[in-house]
Amino acid sequence: MTVKKSPSSSVMLSWMPVAAMAVVAFVDITAGPDVGLLPLVSLGPAFAGLVGGWRRTAVIGLVATLLCVGLGLYNGLFDRPRGFTAMASVAGVTGVGIAAAVMRSRREAELASVRSIAEAAQRVLLRPVPLTAGPLHAAVSYTSALAEARIGGDLYEVVASPHGVRVIVGDVQGKGLAAVETAARVLGAFREAAYDEKDLVKLGERLERSVARELEDEKFVTAILAEIGYDHQVVLLNYGHPAPMIVHPDGSADFPDPPSYALPLGLAAHGGPGPEPFPVPFTPGDQLLLYTDGVTEARDEDGGFYPLAERADLLRDSDVHRALDALREDLVRHAAGPHHDDAAMLLLRYQGHGGGQEAAGPA
Repeated sequence: MTVKKSPSSSVMLSWMPVAAMAVVAFVDITAGPDVGLLPLVSLGPAFAGLVGGWRRTAVIGLVATLLCVGLGLYNGLFDRPRGFTAMASVAGVTGVGIAAAVMRSRREAELASVRSIAEAAQRVLLRPVPLTAGPLHAAVSYTSALAEARIGGDLYEVVASPHGVRVIVGDVQGKGLAAVETAARVLGAFREAAYDEKDLVKLGERLERSVARELEDEKFVTAILAEIGYDHQVVLLNYGHPAPMIVHPDGSADFPDPPSYALPLGLAAHGGPGPEPFPVPFTPGDQLLLYTDGVTEARDEDGGFYPLAERADLLRDSDVHRALDALREDLVRHAAGPHHDDAAMLLLRYQGHGGGQEAAGPA
């Protein structure tokens, strides 16, 4: 989620150097030479160096120099050092402003390059999920906690395997590039195992081994696996992840909890029971929303958590993508500011049999 300047603020910033010089010139002419405002003409190139390119800064600096000469002659300041001091001030600030503009342009070019790399990484890591998979229609939304990032530690995938539609939504402990690297490894292992393993528990065990080999310092990944066939039920396997929300056609919502809570992926060495698969009714018209804790832990201005259960009616739109967009927009309004954690949502609607190969990316 990137913050953009509004057109009005951009116009105001672009005119700030001219306005600053105009105000200084007006006050200097009105108040007379004794006030000593002439050096403040350098505010023009100073502001230009902060908001414009080096060429524009140079032009503003030239205008400031001519204005300084004109005001100095008008006030008769060049028969004493004061006028030349003002000229030196304008020239020095213009030079610094040009240097600052050049450095800023280079940083912006580097940032644009990093953004393009991040977008390419997103297409590889969080590739678009299929619009339809078996009897399901799917939509996905992802919001990164980092303002300039497009990806983070949350992960999702939908695979139409020979054993049914298999889904994963997970949340890597931590943030930044290390979390992205871990998410990539989990998704790579899932994409391969989803086709190979007939049993959902075996798929989970394979993910556990893969994560345990890679993670250090007791880091972990919470995740939930789901398998949907044509028997009107979804089988869930929960590794310490928030319970999914199932929304029924009448608008009611359930949050099916596992029979027993298992440790997240990567912590099996600490002992404890593994996750137990449990089936939940999932019939045509039902919707399954898998999400990360960045959704339910988003706080409003008063510190209140996002009431996901009370927002189930936002998913009533006949188009699954518009439905999820409505929920995401409501979440953004509730948060009233930047997210402090990544927030991923994957919506699956049981709509009938299908086998389309189109794909949907994150909203």
